Amino acid sequence: MKTYVAKPNEVQRKWWLVDASDKVLGRLASDIAVVLMGKHRPEYTPHVDTGDFVVVVNAEKVVLTGQKWQQKRYTWYTGYTGLRSESAEDRLKRKPEMILQEAVRRMLPKNKLATKMLSKLKVYVGDEHPHQAQNPEPADFGAKK
Repeated sequence: MKTYVAKPNEVQRKWWLVDASDKVLGRLASDIAVVLMGKHRPEYTPHVDTGDFVVVVNAEKVVLTGQKWQQKRYTWYTGYTGLRSESAEDRLKRKPEMILQEAVRRMLPKNKLATKMLSKLKVYVGDEHPHQAQNPEPADFGAKK
């Protein structure tokens, strides 16, 4: 029996629609990362992008447990001396879609393929999204199992 290796042009990609309302950030991000990598498929191949597209709506309604809204800090380097930093509560007011996008990005592999995987993640604030033509299937990611 030979081992199957997926080829990039053979992959049939699906579109998934996820509602992030009242979903815990970490659980949701880990489920989305698995789908973006393609690990939910039997033909998963580590060096080929076999993942699907994921459209997330209501990103501003994601939930953090405990005191993480005040205690969790997002830091970044601007090019000047010192780091910029803000709490998750402030990030939610400024760029709510970045909270989920950063959580998913950090769960993907640290290589060039991760950039392609992350480009298949579409995160939107509110119920509306411009991907109705792709007919995304509703998915229940981030549910407690």
